[in-house]
Amino acid sequence: MKTNVRLVTGLALAGSVMLGSQAFADGKGPGACGNLPSHSELRDALAAAQGQANGGFGLQMWATVVNRDGIVCAVAFSGAGRGDQWPGSRVISAQKANTANAFSLPGLALSTANLYSAVQPGGSLFGLQESNPVSTDVAYGGNASNFGRANDPMVGGRIGGVNVFGGGLALYNSEGRLVGAIGVSGDSSCADHNIAWRARTALELDYVPGGVSGDAARPDNIVYDITPQAGQMPGVSAGGWGHPACSPAATAIAAGLTPTK
Repeated sequence: MKTNVRLVTGLALAGSVMLGSQAFADGKGPGACGNLPSHSELRDALAAAQGQANGGFGLQMWATVVNRDGIVCAVAFSGAGRGDQWPGSRVISAQKANTANAFSLPGLALSTANLYSAVQPGGSLFGLQESNPVSTDVAYGGNASNFGRANDPMVGGRIGGVNVFGGGLALYNSEGRLVGAIGVSGDSSCADHNIAWRARTALELDYVPGGVSGDAARPDNIVYDITPQAGQMPGVSAGGWGHPACSPAATAIAAGLTPTK
């Protein structure tokens, strides 16, 4: 009798979890994702962006989307299998998504690239990178065989984390509403930014209201204004929002990225 009770209870619990997950995916539950890209949409946009010249090494990539509450909605990779990308970049992509969402506002988008100089010693946001730690249970739980698939164990969890180099961008829909963020990782940080930008453009979530880049057509673009200074790595950012350059190609590509809407 006890065995039957346990079986029925277990089946009921499993059913409620499945229903809750479906409601979450359909945009019906708390912290829902219905207004954000599906796994297949994210994967396709990532693969298309990665397939272009981005000024990096041409490596395969991870991407994560979070909603405005910081809940992971989708995780995808561009290669044939999860081992085709740096394994560590899965969680980094989620950190970047969390950061761009957590530090953007309805009227002001901050990309993770914009935060690099601001968090250095003496910067206006020094110490930010030590806040909001990653949830290790969300990041590393579950079956690794599902990493990067529609049922990635991170989906539905609040990942947390702060990352302060290129690859994370806030997502604004056609109404100008901030709905979450995308994070991309797997190549140089400058190429990551370019790939994230192109993926966001393809997803049509680039109605960005404003930012700190100084480029009205690309408000949250990466800024390359760091001047080398003897004895200091990497130097001083003229505007306070600068990011180190990775390659001349990546710098040139960033300057010509598709303007936001």
